[in-house]
Amino acid sequence: MGQSQGAAPPEKEVALQNIQELYRKFASECPSGNLHFHEFKKIFGVNSCSTEEETAYMETVFRSFDTNKDGHIDFMEYVAAVHLVLRGKLEDKLKWSFKVYDSDGNGCLDRREVRRIVKIIYTLKNHNNPCVKESIDDICDRIFELVDKNKDGQISLEEFIEGAERDPWVMEQLQLDVGPCGWFLQQQEKKP
Repeated sequence: MGQSQGAAPPEKEVALQNIQELYRKFASECPSGNLHFHEFKKIFGVNSCSTEEETAYMETVFRSFDTNKDGHIDFMEYVAAVHLVLRGKLEDKLKWSFKVYDSDGNGCLDRREVRRIVKIIYTLKNHNNPCVKESIDDICDRIFELVDKNKDGQISLEEFIEGAERDPWVMEQLQLDVGPCGWFLQQQEKKP
């Protein structure tokens, strides 16, 4: 099968033949057969030193992967999450990002929702980086200026996707990069 456009580069892909290995590692890391929130936080480096916002953000991400809303991620949900993050198409990743941003689930993003996630991403991406000059409010203002086409103070899914695809800066600000690629690939390389 050929690679479709928008797929992850080959070095970032999880080969289908690695599913068995993925299951073995999942079973050893999660002997109960479920990935619980405290284990999920550990994967992403969120611990007792993390801010309340980072923890809340990880809880939002966790809930987005817990598709049946039973409070844990089972193996099938885990495979779907890994597939989305490592091999998913850009549009699917953007739809997932939108879902995480949309904390009230109304299908539109208001300034408060965008600011909340931008603040967390800004903190995570720019930790100890004195070169960053933009404020969180400046970033939010610019996002709304570039993405909110009808100027109604809300960003629809369509505006979100179009804005991110049209402008690389907007893409960098809006697309969630939860960072498990490196962790996952390290886990693949570990010996049992």
